Amino acid sequence: MDTSAASTDARSGADAPVALVAGASRGLGLLVARELGRAGHRVVICARDETELSSARDLLDDAGVTVTTRVCDVTDRSAVQALVADVEDNVGPIATAITVAGVIHVGPLESVTEEHFAEAVDIMLWGPVHVALAVLPAMRRRGSGRIGTVTSIGGLVSVPHLLPYSTAKFGAVGFSQGLSAELAGTGITSTTIVPGLMRTGGHLHAQFTGQQTEEYAWFAAAGSLPLVSMDAERAAAKMVHAVLAGKPTVILSPLAKVGARVHGLAPATTVRLMGLAARLLPSPPAVDTDRTDPGTGSATIPGHVADRRADSAVLDKLISLGQRSAQRFNETRSSRF
Repeated sequence: MDTSAASTDARSGADAPVALVAGASRGLGLLVARELGRAGHRVVICARDETELSSARDLLDDAGVTVTTRVCDVTDRSAVQALVADVEDNVGPIATAITVAGVIHVGPLESVTEEHFAEAVDIMLWGPVHVALAVLPAMRRRGSGRIGTVTSIGGLVSVPHLLPYSTAKFGAVGFSQGLSAELAGTGITSTTIVPGLMRTGGHLHAQFTGQQTEEYAWFAAAGSLPLVSMDAERAAAKMVHAVLAGKPTVILSPLAKVGARVHGLAPATTVRLMGLAARLLPSPPAVDTDRTDPGTGSATIPGHVADRRADSAVLDKLISLGQRSAQRFNETRSSRF
């Protein structure tokens, strides 16, 4: 289970609070871990991939933050419980726990499968539930604690061609907000983190179905353009500040704030607007309806494969900022801060 037993950061000290970040081997989770370390926490990061965790440890060490790493799959309740018990026993009491782990499936409804929905829900709904329920007993005994759940604007306004993702994120928003109400007056807080698009480089790890390269093109561009997406480092800093301050909700990026407010005031209007947006996105691939059952989907490929297939100088320019973010935030194996 333990991929390293990194020593406590001398700048933090053995009595510094412990923060656990689930899904922190790359991208946003990596940046959240870095912010917590810089804020004086002893940080434990976990993810499923041991190699990515090792790279993340090196990156964080280069940034002046020493971490402890653990391999853990947040979809596995027993594994999460064992992880939390191990950290409490061998690192220290967990003062803050933030769940960032996620998966993104991009494609039209005709091309996604029940397996896509199941994976999304397992990681992005059950993951936060498992982490929160595992850390809560000790936090209750101590009468203090901070829990953060990274959701999405897609958990407030369902986005076309991201239906499994939005479904899971809607559940995560409901859980995190409900948890905040349940914990009122206990000294423990739950923060619902609602980001919009961010330049993390995560398009290279997203999963694409339907017309894969076309789906990759719009998604990668949207997550890279500065007027549409938010700088990931700035987003991570705001997230950590909100969680440590015990805020119930934080919505990040101007577009996400506008989307949340408009949907709150006129939900039917936003649904219609999403319907119009869906018509502008790539059409489903042609299928033989006599031989293909609805919901069986088409082949799914990761973003780094779609990136190699998309031979477009225009797209390369549009996603240049996102590609740089991928190199910096461990979305590629050769990254460095």
